Amino acid sequence: MATPTETQQNPSSFPLQDRVAIVTGASRGIGRAIALHLASLGARLVINYSSNSAQAELVVTEINTSSSSSSTTPRAVAVQADVSDPDQVKSLFDSAEKFFNVQPHILVNSAGVLDPKYPSISNASIEDFDLTFSVNTRGAFLCLREAANRLKRGGGGRIISLSSSMVGGLKPGFGTYAASKAAVETMIKILAKELKGTGITANCVAPGPIATEMFFLGKSEDVIKKLVDECPMGRLGEVKDVAPVVGFLAGDGSEWVNGQVIRANGGYV
Repeated sequence: MATPTETQQNPSSFPLQDRVAIVTGASRGIGRAIALHLASLGARLVINYSSNSAQAELVVTEINTSSSSSSTTPRAVAVQADVSDPDQVKSLFDSAEKFFNVQPHILVNSAGVLDPKYPSISNASIEDFDLTFSVNTRGAFLCLREAANRLKRGGGGRIISLSSSMVGGLKPGFGTYAASKAAVETMIKILAKELKGTGITANCVAPGPIATEMFFLGKSEDVIKKLVDECPMGRLGEVKDVAPVVGFLAGDGSEWVNGQVIRANGGYV
């Protein structure tokens, strides 16, 4: 994955030059890596976060200090918003338009939660179920709905939502999580058809096990080793394995990829 500093030296490698991308859940993990990668491709970024402003501002600083642009306008801004709240999602898009003075071109919906207790369906609490669906499914719906109405028309509009290869893996302990992501995949496939004539595409990227803070939380070394052994590549995925896939879908070269789920998992499932 190219870094913002690397792409400064090669202006021709800016396929997303000046396009505005909103990345939810961008303060850490996969979302952070995606935001940095899109910035390296020339995009201007809205770094969404739910609670940790310090981490979000670190991402913003990294992008803005690495930018080769002569413009005095920062190329990234942090915006707090709870994606499960419709008013805050609307405000997120409003902030993007106000800060960059254009309609956003790209939405990457990366915000998500995973119950670290990994309960079976028979032991899952209503509260944990509601939280998972509130962020993963309701949050995705609200972001997709806003993007469908607010992204720039006429070509180059891109909606990318993060799902999970667990939708195909169907492992015990992931019933609620996999179900919440399966709903997202269904919405994306239908949304791609509903956006006919707008020039906006809608796709999912479904990572397998990725070595992030959220992944390691609550897992024993034996569980992690088993997941590594199940992967044909013999390792856990890294955020750098996912970000370029999103970068491709965000660019013009992906125009003919629409309504798809790309399982970026090293052959895990």
